[in-house]
Amino acid sequence: MAMAVVVIANDFTAINVALPTMEREFDTDVNTIQWVINAYALTFGVLIVTGGRLADTFGRRRCFFWGAGIFVFFSILAGAAQTETWLIAARALMGIGGALMWPAILGMTFALLPADKAGLAGGIILGAAGLGNAIGPLVGGLLTDLASWRLIFFLNVPIAAFGVLVTYLLVHVAEPRGDERRIDYPGIATLSLGLVALLIGLDQASDWGWGDPRVLGLLALAAVLVAAFVPLERRAGNHALIPRALASNRRFAASFVAVPFLGATFFGAMLYLPQFMQEHLDYSPLGAGAGMLPFLATFALVSFIAGPLYERLGAKRLAVFGAACVAAAPLLFSLVVGEASSYGALVPGMVVLGIGVGSFTPTATTAGVTAVDSSQTSLAGGVLYMAQVAGGSIGLGLTTAVFSAAYPPFVDGVRAAFRLDAGLALVALAIAVLFIGGTLRPRATAADTAG
Repeated sequence: MAMAVVVIANDFTAINVALPTMEREFDTDVNTIQWVINAYALTFGVLIVTGGRLADTFGRRRCFFWGAGIFVFFSILAGAAQTETWLIAARALMGIGGALMWPAILGMTFALLPADKAGLAGGIILGAAGLGNAIGPLVGGLLTDLASWRLIFFLNVPIAAFGVLVTYLLVHVAEPRGDERRIDYPGIATLSLGLVALLIGLDQASDWGWGDPRVLGLLALAAVLVAAFVPLERRAGNHALIPRALASNRRFAASFVAVPFLGATFFGAMLYLPQFMQEHLDYSPLGAGAGMLPFLATFALVSFIAGPLYERLGAKRLAVFGAACVAAAPLLFSLVVGEASSYGALVPGMVVLGIGVGSFTPTATTAGVTAVDSSQTSLAGGVLYMAQVAGGSIGLGLTTAVFSAAYPPFVDGVRAAFRLDAGLALVALAIAVLFIGGTLRPRATAADTAG
């Protein structure tokens, strides 16, 4: 199942370095070809809550297999694309498969491991996601340079097939009862359309301007639909897309509120660090992707380590430590970024950021998912990931506005963007200190209790 997560996460970053080649091959412009990434991320982020609800309702194995089938089928179509429209459409439909797979995988992993290994479950899945993000630029760059960008999509087929085969043979979890299988269509439609309007509005604000009537209209539509979602969910009762038991759970709410602020910092780093490497240090796209390895590789490694640490230290200590690192990293970037800066000046901040994200993300996810009933773990994981994507998009819109206000020169804009990211991460730190987990005291081990 972790291999399937690697495929999903790899697709977020592997395509970035291939965009210039695609742009030339299809004879299009950058504003069009960027939707190869945006279409996948948008569909994935919008539908992941629905995917989580469907997994908890109809069965996690079933949703995983359906999602993997959709993902692989449209990966093949994407690799065979003859026009940019064909490719963008295939990428959007791949996002549907990913949105079905991710929460199903999370739910099955937590169901397979005992409750006292919940931290390990979160660490495995988030560590696999970090690994996919880390190797994506390298895999994408190598395949594009040595053969063709189309192999990026074709590579998904054997890896996903391996994950499906092992899951089919070895993973067996309880299926839901028949009387639970009702779908909240109004809730799905309202939340999905609201998120689409919000994410497109934020994405286009940097091109159209925040005062553009189209941006204001999309943001207003998003606000109306999200506001309408609340009474619709109350009316749907236990069969709501987001049931009241989940929405009113304070321990889950702590993670839900904190995660968007971390997402904003994560998205900001993923945008401005490669831009600084390419614009100021004259790195190639592949070089900038490789330059992100101190961050992404540390994120993956620490995520795996965070599982055992969660069991030993508890959620609060690990979440506070992670959030503090996430807040410190953009502050470091803002201090070292300058006209005379070298790549080496960025490395300490990237390592600190990787430690912070790798500590905080699995911890907040595990704390939130384990706070709800086991029948809702896939949904809880989907909601938390949606919060990260939405928070990242909103934060990216804010940092872009701050960057534009300070630009030119380029380095002044980057400094301002990172200062804002540091401030947003401090909010996540405050939430971690006040609400996530139990106490800052270390957990007592069995040996301590016996002594």
